[in-house]
Amino acid sequence: MSESCNHDCSSCSQNCSERQQQQSLKAELNELSSVKKVIAVLSGKGGVGKSLVTGLLACQAQKAGWKTAIMDADITGPSIPKMFGITNHAQGTEQGIFPEVTSSGIEQISVNLLLENATDPVLWRGPIVASVVKQFWSNVIWNDVDFMFVDMPPGTGDVALTVFQSLPIAGVIIVTSPQELVSMIVTKALKMASMMDVPVLGLVENMSYLECPDCGKQIPLFGKSNIEEFASEHNLPILARIPIIPSVAEACDQGKIEIIERQFFDADLLKSWME
Repeated sequence: MSESCNHDCSSCSQNCSERQQQQSLKAELNELSSVKKVIAVLSGKGGVGKSLVTGLLACQAQKAGWKTAIMDADITGPSIPKMFGITNHAQGTEQGIFPEVTSSGIEQISVNLLLENATDPVLWRGPIVASVVKQFWSNVIWNDVDFMFVDMPPGTGDVALTVFQSLPIAGVIIVTSPQELVSMIVTKALKMASMMDVPVLGLVENMSYLECPDCGKQIPLFGKSNIEEFASEHNLPILARIPIIPSVAEACDQGKIEIIERQFFDADLLKSWME
């Protein structure tokens, strides 16, 4: 135990003897809920398309026949409801909160579904934000979910730590972009997952290239990608390389991500994660 220990294990990632004497920090799932697999979508920094990857994964899983849900854990920068065109407010009873359901049947919860106005800023300090994430797990009634994808906030801060400690995370998907600087940021996310003893399922490179609409040529707007070298160095699979596609961005802006027909992930991935 460190001399600076404040005995609050929920804010610490160290595996000291003091922690081993503590009870599990896992939050209890609502007694009316059922969730089989929880997968977190993480990025070391903002602006790399973490929410897009979360949305695309959820849509593909739902279309493949898996009952799917999204927990929007990016409390201060939620974007999931807008991508799916959801503007309703979540309702509830004494038994819990009911998630909103998209047109294709994806359940989701986000702080924007609880605020009076979606544009209202969330001016909460870290402990309150972390508490809300735990309530999304314990207070929301999730209906027989096969896959829950957790859209994490950027970085490796307090909320990310709370998600790892409070939810039964089966694995992490790390989203990156082609810039060289990102490899350093991704390494931080990898090390956090390792410290929390959570397996990394693989990497997704977003904005990998631009597809020419006329000839189909791949144009690397951010220069040559080094994701193959990085993945090989860390012995990780590349789950997808998602190009910049204006029609995809437009669909998300219009709240119609579910109409995107193109699949960016191997269909067998979901099966392997469920095993």
